[in-house]
Amino acid sequence: MTERGEAARQRIAERVRADPGVHFNALVRGLDMAPGQAQYHLRRLLDDRVVAEDCYGRTHYYPPSFDAWERRSLALLRRETSADVVGTLLESGRTPATEVAERVGIARSTLSWHVERLADAGLVVEDRDSRGRVVLDLAHRERTVRLLRRARPTLPGRLVDRFTRLVDSLLGE
Repeated sequence: MTERGEAARQRIAERVRADPGVHFNALVRGLDMAPGQAQYHLRRLLDDRVVAEDCYGRTHYYPPSFDAWERRSLALLRRETSADVVGTLLESGRTPATEVAERVGIARSTLSWHVERLADAGLVVEDRDSRGRVVLDLAHRERTVRLLRRARPTLPGRLVDRFTRLVDSLLGE
């Protein structure tokens, strides 16, 4: 027997409030709903109690109280490596990119991939210091701290990030 109507929509809305930025597959798994059932109810919730944001190949769902910057930023902070880059900048402030890559334990090219997205979302700013080195800093420190507390990297995201770090470490030797 399938769950119907308002009760199903309420469960979805509650899950989105509890886990802002949750993507569709995680939402379906977490609520133990059929994908078609979840799609049906999500369509009825959109713009009223749930907002959808497409970000890097996935649709994430948020409460309507999250603005566009928060939605895009939170989607990125759900990636473990991006969250580690942001955490490093929170701890140390303005830092050379090579030092951030070292602290996070990733290749400079992997850092560049994450920083490009973080900068595009308005989380990180890139600059050059007096020696011409690329230096990174946070664009909105206080807002970022609040979002980082809400971000929960997903298991698939953590696995991809950890595999990338493993390859980086093997190629770096």
